[in-house]
This record gives sequence, structure tokens and C-alpha cells, in this order.
Amino acid sequence: MESDTSVRTTPLATVAEMREQLGRRKGQLKGRQPSEAALARVQALVGDGPYRRDLLIEYLHRLQDAFQGLLEADLVALAKLLNISMAEVFEVASFYHHFDIVRDGDTAAPLTVRVCDGLSCAMGGAKDLLERVSTLLGPEGVRVVAAPCVGRCEQAPVAVVHQRPVPQAQAEQVAELARSALVSGLNLAVARHPIAQPATKFVATDVANADLSAVAPAVLRLASYRATGGYQLPTQLADGSLTTDAVLQAMEDSGLRGLGGAGFPAGRKWRIVRDQPSPRLMAVNIDEGEPGTFKDRTYLERDPHRFLEGMLVAAQVVGIAKVYIYLRDEYHGCRAILAQAIAELQADPPCPLPEIELRRGAGAYICGEESAMIESIEGKRGEPRMRPPYIAQVGLFGRPTLEHNFETLYWVRDIVQKGPQWFSGHGRHGRKGLRSFSVSGRVRQPGVKLAPAGITLRELIGEYCGGMLEGHTLYAYLPGGASGGIFPASLADVPLDFDTLQPHGGFIGSAAVIVLSQHDRVRDAALNMVRFFAHESCGQCTPCRVGTAKAAVLMESAVWDAQTLEDLSQVMEDASICGLGQAAPNPVRSVLRYFPHEVTAQGEKA
Repeated sequence: MESDTSVRTTPLATVAEMREQLGRRKGQLKGRQPSEAALARVQALVGDGPYRRDLLIEYLHRLQDAFQGLLEADLVALAKLLNISMAEVFEVASFYHHFDIVRDGDTAAPLTVRVCDGLSCAMGGAKDLLERVSTLLGPEGVRVVAAPCVGRCEQAPVAVVHQRPVPQAQAEQVAELARSALVSGLNLAVARHPIAQPATKFVATDVANADLSAVAPAVLRLASYRATGGYQLPTQLADGSLTTDAVLQAMEDSGLRGLGGAGFPAGRKWRIVRDQPSPRLMAVNIDEGEPGTFKDRTYLERDPHRFLEGMLVAAQVVGIAKVYIYLRDEYHGCRAILAQAIAELQADPPCPLPEIELRRGAGAYICGEESAMIESIEGKRGEPRMRPPYIAQVGLFGRPTLEHNFETLYWVRDIVQKGPQWFSGHGRHGRKGLRSFSVSGRVRQPGVKLAPAGITLRELIGEYCGGMLEGHTLYAYLPGGASGGIFPASLADVPLDFDTLQPHGGFIGSAAVIVLSQHDRVRDAALNMVRFFAHESCGQCTPCRVGTAKAAVLMESAVWDAQTLEDLSQVMEDASICGLGQAAPNPVRSVLRYFPHEVTAQGEKA
């Protein structure tokens, strides 16, 4: 039998056929395909294309707001619309605390109540509040969860029903509001942040006597702001009657440093970014997640245009093409105020405006770190970047980026109009400038206190806070929120400013001052902070991810293993990528240094 020696050939595909095949592959997800119903549902919420990959988090918010959760089928459809993998969508959605992924077959809770368990709220009875609210609402299907600091520490304890804050919350009050939202199916309108009424005037010192029960204080609108000289600086810069060099010199002469925590000189930052190649971008950080901090919210919900004017001046001086404002998701009222203020400004601009985008955070403390915030603006997980390069050189979308905290820009108008000496002329104990202290805890009058830089805690409490609460004496205090360490009353006469607290094992950071009395235990405060860090760690680096969780477990013991805690602290400080892991040991070390009697065998016996 003869063998078949003929060569079999396979016809080659034409170029057109290959292109068609590649097009089908590119346009079709691997694995699970979206349903037509899910695609229609998602498109109705996110609108028609083209769709931007960097807006992924904004799209997720629209889905979460509409359905009180992220339906798994909808995430598949969103991946299809963005032409990215399902894994990419899921990894972003699962990173942020305010996104709730609902698996197929499950249903989303009709309503979520968050009870703040930050230190100030914990001191105000948050644990009992959480237990009582859970008892009252659990049987009704309401999701009740503990939440990290919501930025209303002066109103402790605080609960948030959907998007509506409940200051100085009582369990029955929270339950009543939640039930009213559930009437007739789901009426979330009653659980949205109330709309602020317009104010006729505002000065920064007014916040010292703010109503602590106010959820939506009166806000200064554009017409009233302009009536007091607002937006003159951008107009003068645009017509040439004021030079960018003069503004830059005023900023440098004032000594203004970044007021988000790092304290980098603002004028120097402007020069560095201005010298970089175009296009240059700006990212404004209003994430304000540091426990104990609420100054940015306090100013923003009353006087948004002063901030926007400072932002415009910075953009004109540095040559910014586009501005991204990153606002924490907990500030629902501020988001409405800022969106309206931007719309007012764009409708009647004082000068040519850069493009402005308002971005919404999603419940991640780590996004207060500048590079993590940039990752989040780009629609990614909020994981800090390795440096160098620094974001002033390679930042948002790979472009040189000017990053600023809200309050830093808030003071630009006053510094330039009143002269740099107006700002630098304030100060005590050899320090210069003004600081906005967010004060909470065991004082008579908590709130934002605009005071001279270098003021001591004892002076701050006595002159600005009405003294300690009746029956309470000063025992300890946190000068800079969770990250800044915990000091004993014996250090209450140390000036509060940049660089003054480091020799004592802390720093001022965002000037979030939490005051403890003899009725509090510092070890409990430290544990609260370390649990917060463990909860908020992005998980990118092992020293922080494992170290914070391990430290929290060790700190639950009546007697602390000081050597092991110090070993963990050293590794976190030396090997963590960003400031979260590097500062997480501060509460631990503070207790061991200043309050050893609370965590030693001798202290237990006493």
C-alpha cells in the first residue's frame, strides 16, 4: 500500500481576516461575559462613551449610590464598557471601604449606618452606641458597621445614616432616622446630607464659636464672597497689575508651610514645580482622614471660594493646565458645596480658568498620602509609590504635579493681600505663623481654633477651649492625630509647631489635638490608633501590613511585651514604604516611654 506523501497545507488568513479576529478578541472579555440587562443598567448610570479608565472610581460610586452595593454582574458589565479585565475592576472595588461588592445570589442591605469608632468618638461612648444601634436596627435588615474617623470629632459620638451625619448621636435618634429612610420601600432623600443655606459674611475666627450641633452651617456664596474683595488676585494676575514673581515672593516670605502634615514650604514647592516642563498639573488633597482632624471640612463648608481663589492663584503662578480636587467620601455636604462653588466660578470666571475636576474618595485613609491619592485619581488602588521620582517631577498621569492640602491654599489670598508679615507676624515662643487646631476630647469647647503657631497645649485649652470639662484634669494629649504620638501632661508647655515635638517622640502633623483626662487610659487610646492603622494599611508592604496587625494583638495583653513591640516598631519605621507604617509605632512608643505604669506588671498590681 502506497503511503500518502503529499504535503497538506493550511490556507493563510488574509490581513483583513486577521484584523477582524484581533478586533473581536480585543473587544471581548475573557471568561464571563456581561448580560444585556447588566450592560443596559450600567450604561444608564455611567452614560454614553467614550469611557475613561481614570474615572473607574467615579463610575463605581454611581453604581454604589444607585443600588447600595456593587452587583457582581454590573462589575462585569463595567469591565466590558471600559475594555479592561474583570480582575482590574474587582481589585479596585475591593480596595475601598465604601464599596460593597454583592455576589450573585446575594442582595445588598437597603441602608447602611456607620458609627464612628475614632478615638474622640470612642471616648464619647461609640462602643455602646454601636451595640445599641445594632440591636435596634439589626432585625430590620439595616447594615450597622463601625467606621474609622468620619471627620466630626468635635461632635462626638457621631453616626452616619447613609450620607447624613448625626452629631452627638443617641441610639434612638439614629434608629428613627434610619427607619424614616426605610418607609415606603427606600426613601434615601431623608438620609442625604442637608443643603446649606447661604451666609452673608464669614471670617476664619468665627469657627471658634461654631455650633457643635450644626450639620450644614451657612455657606458664603460667590456674590457675597466677591463683595468682600474676593477673586481680585486672579484678576490682577491676568491683567498684569500683579506679577507672578511678586506672589511667589510673598509666599516664601510668609513662611507658610504645607498644612496637611508634611510641612514642606509652600513657596519653594511652587518654584520647584514651575521649573518643570509643561503640561503641569495640580492635585488638591482634601482627604482629611487623620483621626482627630476636621479643620478642612470646617472651613470648606463655610467659605469654599477662599480656597478656590488660592487654588487659582497657585495655578496661575505655577502654570497649571488642569486641577484635580480629591475630596473624601465622608464629606457629602462639602461635595455639594464645592460642586456648586466650582459651577458658580465657571459661569462667571475672574480670569481664564484651568480645567477643574472634582474627584470623590471612597473611604481609604491611605489616600491622604500624596502618591496614593494620585493613584486613586488615576482610578487605581490607593497604594503609595516608591520615590524617587517625586511627584513634582513625575506625578499625576506622569506629569509634574503640584500637590497641596486644602488649608495651605485657603490662606493664599490673605497672605498676598495683607502681606507676608500678616501671617509671619503671628506666633508665640519664637515660632511664626498661624495654625488651625482641630481640638476634641475632654475640653469644654471643642472645635477648630485658629491660634498662633507655637502656642502650648496648656495655653490652647485655657484661652481657646474654655478649660477642661468639669471633673476632668489633663492627663495626656495627642498633638497630631493618630500619627503624632501621645504626650503626658508634663509636656503641656511645649510649643505646638513644626519641628518642636520631634525631640519628644512626636510631631504636630495636621494639628489634630485630642485631649485625655484622668478618666482615660492612654493604652486604650494607643490601641485604638494602632487598630486604625492596621485597618487602613494598604497591604502593599509587609512591615506595615503585618506589623500593625501584630502590634494590635500584642497591645491587648494586660502586660505588654515591650521588647517585641519595639522590634516591630523598628522594622515598621525602617522598612515601610510610606508614612503610615513609619508613623504607626508612635502611639506604642509613647506609651512605653511616658506611661509604662499602664502596661507593666507593677502597674497592673497598682
